[in-house]
Amino acid sequence: MLTSLQNSLVKQMRKLHRAKERQQQQLFLLEGTHLLEAACVAQRQLVTLCYTEDWQRRHAGLWEWAARSTQRVELVSPEVLRVIATTVEPDGVVATLERTSTPPPSFKRLGLVLETVQDPGNLGTMIRTAAAVGADGLLVSADSVDLDHPKVLRASAGQWFQLPMAASRDFKADLARYQQQGMQVIATLPTATLSYWQVDLRQPTLILLGNEGAGLSPDLADMADRHVTIPLSSGVESLNVAIAAALILYEAKRQCETVRNTE
Repeated sequence: MLTSLQNSLVKQMRKLHRAKERQQQQLFLLEGTHLLEAACVAQRQLVTLCYTEDWQRRHAGLWEWAARSTQRVELVSPEVLRVIATTVEPDGVVATLERTSTPPPSFKRLGLVLETVQDPGNLGTMIRTAAAVGADGLLVSADSVDLDHPKVLRASAGQWFQLPMAASRDFKADLARYQQQGMQVIATLPTATLSYWQVDLRQPTLILLGNEGAGLSPDLADMADRHVTIPLSSGVESLNVAIAAALILYEAKRQCETVRNTE
């Protein structure tokens, strides 16, 4: 059993709490039973698996799969696991996976494109919601929070492994390319005159949302085919970006299902 907090593996995995180290090591953390199960379903190979005796006893089947799919397996003390994990009370297992470079998703019907989203909880929630409505995928600008930030994975509730997504190296060029392929881009702006349910979301649509505080940059807003707003009561200045995404994604789903049900 690994018990020393000064062990080189422990130090290496601790460093993965930081974005710079995830970039340098080309690894990221996978924390908790639920995410490990999701990785299992997605048949992802693990680099390192650290677990406690109690966790192994409670999840023998999952441990057997993970041990077969991992380069290095380490039984660790609860104290070591708490140091490795980013959560206050980890449930007994932490793994690492290799970072992969993925191309921008192939949008055909519905997708999310996000500029400079900084809050990992928001991003993870939007990943979860996009997967729930059956969207084609999600694209973020390169200056957004890391897709493999530990909080992003946790907030995605396992859907991180199911939804195609990538960080764009040239956000404007990618957006223009999608438009050339026939995708309409719908941007949310507080000054828009149309509510989000007043536009036709049955055609291939990308929902463009911006930074939590600053919103969309003017040049990206200008690229949109239509501008929409989410009506707010007097005195309310804005809506959480993840809530905004959910409203429009589900409106798109509603419109498409209404058409199918009337055919």
